[in-house]
Amino acid sequence: MMAPPKLHILFCLFCCLPRVHPLHGQDPPPFDFRTPALFHKIQAMMSTASSGHSKIPKGNGSYPVGSADLMFGYTNESVFLRLYYPSEDQEPLDTVWIPNKEYFFGLSKFLGTPHFIGNFLNFLYGSMKTPASWNSPLKTGEKYPLIVFSHGLGGFSLIISRTLDMLSSHTALSRFKAPKVRQRAKECSRALSTILDLAYGNPKENVLDSGFDLKHLKGAIDGDKIAVIGHSFGGATVIQTLSEDQRFKCGIALDPWMHPVSEELRSKIPQPLFFINSAQFQSSKSIEKMKKFYEPGKERKMIIIRGSVHQNFPDFTFVIGKIIGKKLSLKGEIDSLVAMDLTEKASLAFLQKHLGLHKDFNQWDPLVEGHDKNLIPGPPSSVVAQSLALQHSPETHAQN
Repeated sequence: MMAPPKLHILFCLFCCLPRVHPLHGQDPPPFDFRTPALFHKIQAMMSTASSGHSKIPKGNGSYPVGSADLMFGYTNESVFLRLYYPSEDQEPLDTVWIPNKEYFFGLSKFLGTPHFIGNFLNFLYGSMKTPASWNSPLKTGEKYPLIVFSHGLGGFSLIISRTLDMLSSHTALSRFKAPKVRQRAKECSRALSTILDLAYGNPKENVLDSGFDLKHLKGAIDGDKIAVIGHSFGGATVIQTLSEDQRFKCGIALDPWMHPVSEELRSKIPQPLFFINSAQFQSSKSIEKMKKFYEPGKERKMIIIRGSVHQNFPDFTFVIGKIIGKKLSLKGEIDSLVAMDLTEKASLAFLQKHLGLHKDFNQWDPLVEGHDKNLIPGPPSSVVAQSLALQHSPETHAQN
């Protein structure tokens, strides 16, 4: 049964964390649900009807998509991940988006809201499905590229399922996890090692005892075609991970939060790096920091999606109605499907080029250069060259 539209606001309020000033040197503070200003905002918003309850759209690639949760061990070094992969089965698309109410309680606690809000979130979205077949068998007989995905601050591995479904429907296996940028980079590498171990035939026990057969992963991964992608804090993780683990051949940072990124990393990343930014999240200081990663002989690309917001990348942009979504910056002026389509096609073109995929994704190469009415190209090479020349001039060093 669909929840009353006016209740959608209760979910919206807990989805906008990443837009709370993460550009000024501090982690975003939790919401204080008890403040009069927020209380009155809730009252006003609840009187506004949503324009409909959306669902997470299905990827449009040639593969049906399967999904499984995997966990190996119980220690701090353990790996817990959700795997998306090309599947043998077309149906049923029965993967629950957020399968446990503790996730909702965790969101509520992280954002400083009352405990009962977790129950509301569970009521509204606890039965929503993502377009993937749960524990379906892996489509065997091929070697797939592997993408490790890192979500944003305060998020978890289930809230960007649309992107992972898309990637898996076209090419690959996908996965993600959490905390501080160096720790999360290590988790990305640990997850990669775990999946590669399984691909090389080293047995492991999935302590979750799910119905997914791990033996199907043997021989299924191409170890030369590995990438890392992340959103927001996960975008910062992409940069950190590339600097530490050369097994990742390239990276895509979706609207990255640049504050945790050390500028020292710019000389430690030989792999190709692609920034895909929203129109409203990044400050000029953050863009300048990204430009510093443009070094001679290194592949760097950047595009900005016109009319987009930070939350155009996670699933939230699809499950919220238009009116409420725009009021709380969960939707931009651009249609969410258009923004996601641009992100997906540009990402696939970049991955084809730098992972050597034998697909037709190169048809979208112009998007990587920003050639579309809804895109703004990144910094021109001349601007980058001038910036680099200034950085390396004797006069500049003398001033510093």
